[in-house]
Amino acid sequence: MTETAHIAIVTVSDRAHRGEYEDKGGPGAEDWLRATITSPIRITRLIVPDGREGVAETLRDLCDSEGADLILVTGGTGPAPRDLTPEAVADVAHREYPGFGEEMRRASLREVPTAILSRQTAVSRGKTLIITIPGKPSAIATCMDAVFAAVPYCLDLLGAARIETDPARIKAFRPKGA
Repeated sequence: MTETAHIAIVTVSDRAHRGEYEDKGGPGAEDWLRATITSPIRITRLIVPDGREGVAETLRDLCDSEGADLILVTGGTGPAPRDLTPEAVADVAHREYPGFGEEMRRASLREVPTAILSRQTAVSRGKTLIITIPGKPSAIATCMDAVFAAVPYCLDLLGAARIETDPARIKAFRPKGA
């Protein structure tokens, strides 16, 4: 029997948390995942206010208590003073994977020059992979399309639940025999 992967999507936004702004990042990320992943998944979506300590506490809980295999964090990665998501992610990280952010920025720069301002990254904490992504659904798709082929094998290496993808959308890369 295939294990169900637990994926959390955390939207970081003061306005969305207060209900003043419709969260489009969380639903956009969930739609992308459901269209791409073919194995069983359970998705948890949360909206939290901006702020380093609160975001870090949420991530620690999802990793350590809730057993999330993959966490996508949308929002709070720009240059605005309250955009502290990368700092919060760094606070909980055991290891960093800078290639994710580099590739997401490279893909995004083909579409918009302000992508250079993005501070996307990926880290792991225990068996959990945490990836920061933009908040706009079209930008989420650009970034996820650019990096997701590496995610299933990364989860394998971390000891997380195995996920499979629809090869017509994203062909997950695993070395022969993995």
